Amino acid sequence: MRTIALLAAAVPLAACQTASGSDAVMEPDPPAFVEAACGGCHAIEPPFLSPNPQSPSFEAIANRPGLSEDTLGDWLMDAHNYPEVMDFDLSRAQVDQIAAYMITLRREDYRPQP
Repeated sequence: MRTIALLAAAVPLAACQTASGSDAVMEPDPPAFVEAACGGCHAIEPPFLSPNPQSPSFEAIANRPGLSEDTLGDWLMDAHNYPEVMDFDLSRAQVDQIAAYMITLRREDYRPQP
């Protein structure tokens, strides 16, 4: 029982640790299903090179002026807005996970790629 209590106390502390001498910010990981659903066309993680040059990266989408988690979620739920190649259904939970992840990709210093 004492071991369990010690482990429970150590886990939150371990989460606060950073790599020695590293100031790097850890990028969030996309939800597991996003690679299969979106990764065939969109770049979903750094270095944000889309497999399909006509498909914007998640970073480019996330940094569009006026975009919010709510507006992105609404667009993703409104399937008739999708291009034909994106004709698949997402659950509300999946939409919420995608939108929450994509918003983490917003950056103050974002500059669109040429």
